Amino acid sequence: MDFVHLHLHTEYSLLDGCCRIDDLFATVRAKGQKSVAITDHGVMYGVINFYKQAVKNGIKPIIGCEVYVAPKTRFEKDRNALDRYSHLLLLCETNEGYENLMKLVSLSFTEGFYSKPRVDEEILRKYSKGLIALSACLAGELPKALIKRDFDGAESIIEKYISIFGKNNYFLEIQDHGLEEQKEINPLLIRLAEKYGLGLVATNDVHYIEKEDADLQDTMMCITLGCKKNEINPARFTGSEFYLKSGEEMEELFSWCPEAIASTREIADKVEDYFVLKHSSIIPKYTCKEMEDLGYDEEKYLRYLAYKGIAKKYDTITEEIKTRLEYELGVIHNCGFDGYFLIVWDYVHAAQE
Repeated sequence: MDFVHLHLHTEYSLLDGCCRIDDLFATVRAKGQKSVAITDHGVMYGVINFYKQAVKNGIKPIIGCEVYVAPKTRFEKDRNALDRYSHLLLLCETNEGYENLMKLVSLSFTEGFYSKPRVDEEILRKYSKGLIALSACLAGELPKALIKRDFDGAESIIEKYISIFGKNNYFLEIQDHGLEEQKEINPLLIRLAEKYGLGLVATNDVHYIEKEDADLQDTMMCITLGCKKNEINPARFTGSEFYLKSGEEMEELFSWCPEAIASTREIADKVEDYFVLKHSSIIPKYTCKEMEDLGYDEEKYLRYLAYKGIAKKYDTITEEIKTRLEYELGVIHNCGFDGYFLIVWDYVHAAQE
């Protein structure tokens, strides 16, 4: 039975995860694993490096993110609220899912940032297509409700996420790092999965590659939390089980629930090949009021500005000047850089003004 790590934090979960991508894939290969996910906290800026290294090493990449979900709306910023966010694990099943996840993460920063970049139910519903959701670690919305013994609330949470992602794309996540809370809620998660006909998936909340790296990760957390190594802080990790375990270790750990191990391979198999690097460059479309009033596209507006510019630089515009300008504009257009030149002109012009 093949096991796939679907919950993993790289060095791009800054001062929290310490799985260096350059070292990660050698270990994944050595442990005979054919696929692995990246699920950094709230960000996706490790994705391209992860994807390139996965392809280079013959490992199937699964792109994801452990997003922060605002309790009400992403726009609400209540400094007195103790529960400012919950975790939710999102994995891209399709290329559309990858594009939707990028949108969610972008909006979490531009609209939802408060202590952390946060999404909310509204945008999860809007950009859910092509995504697989897992209920996350103890900081997830569902586990937090179960720890409080809020069973009605837990069922409401499950029903909400089924309505967002669909029954086949919402999984209840079970973990075992030797923590008492996990031992308490895992049987509850299993019963809820049976009641709602949902899949169970076993994950290890990977924050470092080797077991002995636990002290390094703890030091990073102390920096994040602003505390000393000899101080007690409940946000620090307990134990040294948050490492990249082998498939055999995970199968033994969850021998009482083999279907949760099998689900990791089923999810990995569902994931389609991405086209992450399909564009060598992506340039935004340029527009402005003058351009719209003139009815020009990017090519015509750049030509308009260029001719206005040479009228200021030359007393007499000769055929030689026109020929050279048309040649330069042709090169820019054939390279698809009309918009790029307009964007650069716009901010340089604004700075000069």
